[in-house]
Amino acid sequence: MRRFRVTLEYDGKEFQGWQIQPQGRSVQGVVEDALAEVTCERVRIHAAGRTDAGVHARGQVAHLDSATRLPALDLRKALNAVLPVDVAAREVQVVHPEFDARRDTLSKRYVYRILHRPSPGPLRRARCWHIRGPLALEAMAEASDALKGTHDFAAFRGAPGGPPPDEDTRRTLDVLRVALRTDELEIMAEARSFLRYMVRNLVGTLVEVGQGRLSPQQVAEALASRQRALTGPTAPAHGLCLEEIRYPEDRGGGC
Repeated sequence: MRRFRVTLEYDGKEFQGWQIQPQGRSVQGVVEDALAEVTCERVRIHAAGRTDAGVHARGQVAHLDSATRLPALDLRKALNAVLPVDVAAREVQVVHPEFDARRDTLSKRYVYRILHRPSPGPLRRARCWHIRGPLALEAMAEASDALKGTHDFAAFRGAPGGPPPDEDTRRTLDVLRVALRTDELEIMAEARSFLRYMVRNLVGTLVEVGQGRLSPQQVAEALASRQRALTGPTAPAHGLCLEEIRYPEDRGGGC
């Protein structure tokens, strides 16, 4: 039995998220079905984090245990031969038996993309949230600075039916950066972990600032209040992508 680390890329449009659902298509379910076809065994794959319905990933990481004799490179090739076109195994490695994709995470980096121009972008409609009007980028950057660091982010959480009452809502936001690249606005968020919908709620709030509906000072006050009603709406899922997950070098390497 060996432990494998798999780096996955997927288009989230047709998925109900990462986790297996009673109804609907999930990334986890599709990958586990592919593994069963390739290895002739049913194995459970454990992701570093659960992306929500419609969210994309370029660098999702998961681990699994398998008795397959296939070398890691051959396992990657075999998986990509049977996976659907909206999922790919970018990398497969044999790792230390104690490697854990979730617990060993140092940080996760998400990027939210906004098409910032008057006309729509048909070629980017599945990857970017289109906002036609002007955005005050300096005010958005000022608000993002107030959100970085270790805080209680209860005002930016959200979950169907309400969040768990005993959930610890303190998080450390290492990076929250707003950058305009030609006509595409990128909002990058990096932390070891996030609350449910936290990144999309941060983006929705920063857009409210950019549109003049909230001031940077009001964002800081909303953060301190812990009140979700004082922050912006949840940004659409299709603009969000899990770009990269970092691990300590001594736990992620092959063996």
